[in-house]
Amino acid sequence: MNNHEVEKASTTAGLPVSPSLGAAIEQANIKQHRTVLDRRSPFIILLSIGIAVLATPIAKGLLYLIRLITNIAFYGHFSGALTSPAGNHLGYWVIAVPVIGAVIVGIMARYGSKAIRGHGIPEAMEQILTNDSNIPIRITFLKPLSAAIAIGTGGPFGAEGPIIATGGALGSLIGQLIHVTPAERKTLLAAGAAAGMTAIFGSPISAVLLAIELLLFEFRPRSFIPVAFAAATAMALRPVFFGTGAMFAFSDIPVASQSALLAYALEGSVLGLCAVIIAKSVYVIEDLFEHLPIHWMWAPAVGAVAVGIIGVFSPDTLGVGYNMIDEILSGKFVGVALATFCFLKFLSWSIALGSGTSGGTLAPIFAIGGGIGVITGELLSNLFPTAGIDLRVAALVGMASCFAGASRAIFASIIFAFETTRQFNSLLPLLLSCSTSFFISALLMKNTIMTERLARRGHYVPSEYSAEGLNH
Repeated sequence: MNNHEVEKASTTAGLPVSPSLGAAIEQANIKQHRTVLDRRSPFIILLSIGIAVLATPIAKGLLYLIRLITNIAFYGHFSGALTSPAGNHLGYWVIAVPVIGAVIVGIMARYGSKAIRGHGIPEAMEQILTNDSNIPIRITFLKPLSAAIAIGTGGPFGAEGPIIATGGALGSLIGQLIHVTPAERKTLLAAGAAAGMTAIFGSPISAVLLAIELLLFEFRPRSFIPVAFAAATAMALRPVFFGTGAMFAFSDIPVASQSALLAYALEGSVLGLCAVIIAKSVYVIEDLFEHLPIHWMWAPAVGAVAVGIIGVFSPDTLGVGYNMIDEILSGKFVGVALATFCFLKFLSWSIALGSGTSGGTLAPIFAIGGGIGVITGELLSNLFPTAGIDLRVAALVGMASCFAGASRAIFASIIFAFETTRQFNSLLPLLLSCSTSFFISALLMKNTIMTERLARRGHYVPSEYSAEGLNH
């Protein structure tokens, strides 16, 4: 509280205003702002490192569980080998697989915890904003299990959202078992989330930025330094569990010309518009499911029917689909085939997510955005053949710009695309396209795909960070 606020509150209450009291509060504020860290910071950093040590093998375990369920559900094999659902030979019986998984998730949500529904990040944000970052202990176990069942049975989701939510729940659990303040518990939650994301993608810097932009709601050293240590620890452990290669295979790209940069910026505006459509569509579908004359427990099964039907005609829409992101980033998956895949993936994912099942948003948005980026790049190449547009960069730009527009986590989006491909020459195209996408999204959409549900429940979600000036 600054001097002006002290005077206003005192006057309203009919109390005399003491100049010395206002001066004391001002000095306390100055001292607080100058205190970068406190004596408990080393303790919180050590806890964050410990959380990362636990979160990294948990991330590996989640991916193994998804693969195990995929092999059992689509091939009848008890194996944890990496397998895509697209190669199944079930024919029309494939429709039953996601339905069975959705029924199980619905039962888990009703009798376990309703909070396992959704993609995880908005639910973590809600606990931070309304419940002092106290995530129920059962979520730590139910969220990854429900996500593994939903994805393993063909749900068109990524594993990253659930593991971010699980890592956050683990951090919250540690913060509940050990006596810490709500602010410190929030830091531990964000540390767990960042560690989980780093373990999956090998993207420590973007994981820290995502935690700052979507979970911490502040830029303070005492908050982001423990998160940075957690992400660094997860990255150090990642070779043991996941290997050392980049998440997405990508050959070297040249420096973009000025005309190509202009084209990528234009592409960013297209993706910003698409991001708005994607975000709004999910909640329109969610509203439609809420009006169905059935108990919400059965809604995921209804959505899974659509997932299965689409999976019959486009098997590549089933499951995580990281292999399809690799295909899109290669620049060789183009034309009508790519446009059809993007539309069907969007339809399957938006219906499934809107039905209230458990699964992530990052991988589907990356696949859809990357595909739209390639299509846009093709159109711009035909209009401006001398611009030097690289379809691989167009895919990467589309992937990052779509997520930047949908989530408004602009810096995390830029650095994520760079870290997962390790292409330095992509940074400037990414900066321009993501900024353009953010601009279009902010003009056309009040909330984001992460905050719309919270806003509907009456929660205020900070969207800007600013320093509090002192009145003299």
